[in-house]
Amino acid sequence: MLKYRLLTAVILIPIVIAALFLLSPANFGLVVIAVCALGAWEWAQFAGWHSPAKRIGLAVVFAVALLAIQFSLLDMTALANSSFILYSLWAGLIWWIAAILLVVTYPASASWGKSVIIRLLFGVLTIVPFYSGMMVLRTIGYQADTSVGAWWLLYVMLLVWGADSGAYAFGRTIGRNKMAPKVSPGKTWEGLIGGLITAGIISWLFSLYAPIPAMPDYLLVTSIIVVVVSVFGDLTESMFKRQSGIKDSSHLIPGHGGILDRIDSLTAAIPVFAGLNLLVFNGFGL
Repeated sequence: MLKYRLLTAVILIPIVIAALFLLSPANFGLVVIAVCALGAWEWAQFAGWHSPAKRIGLAVVFAVALLAIQFSLLDMTALANSSFILYSLWAGLIWWIAAILLVVTYPASASWGKSVIIRLLFGVLTIVPFYSGMMVLRTIGYQADTSVGAWWLLYVMLLVWGADSGAYAFGRTIGRNKMAPKVSPGKTWEGLIGGLITAGIISWLFSLYAPIPAMPDYLLVTSIIVVVVSVFGDLTESMFKRQSGIKDSSHLIPGHGGILDRIDSLTAAIPVFAGLNLLVFNGFGL
């Protein structure tokens, strides 16, 4: 299993980086839409839809809707001015506050599991703001420097991946106190602290060496918030899988499970990072 995980990571990471830096915003958006459609195909199980027809149908609906949204965007290089993007990010910020509350109070909060509509709505609130966050971050400062947004997206990914690795290392070695044992018994408070320490180091190194002309002075604050939220992104998917009786969202990625298993933390981190910086703070210092 470990061999497959490492091999898949070695293949996928260069592809992700190439897509970030080499694709135009429009083509990058098509890749993100494909990822979102696959995520919707997996999410159908969380809503209780296990038949191939319903799962494919939900993926097609998400793909068509996101394509329509992308084609309606007037300027793909300045998405921070798009009303849809900004409203979507607000929805994402509100949703992840609600999701944290659902995780903390689970299983008492699991009454949502009785409604297919609510579970589908949760999918919309997870996937659509993720698309908006990916796109708006990719186009930050694009007209002045086409690579600035790619560096910001890579930063969030490194932050989440690094925090996850730090949390795993600390949790395995000194983890004793469970964060949410009824949702994910493996998560510990010691692991969270280890993840935050790792993320702090990554944030510091990024602020020193990343080729970005203006570095926000609130970067560390937003990064800490994003890391905590990313942990709850992982826990939220674990909650949905536990409620649905599913171990992995799918088996699309050898050794890793499904698309949602790999991007669950990012579905929280990306829109929250984008939302905090664009809606709460001062727009990445640009």
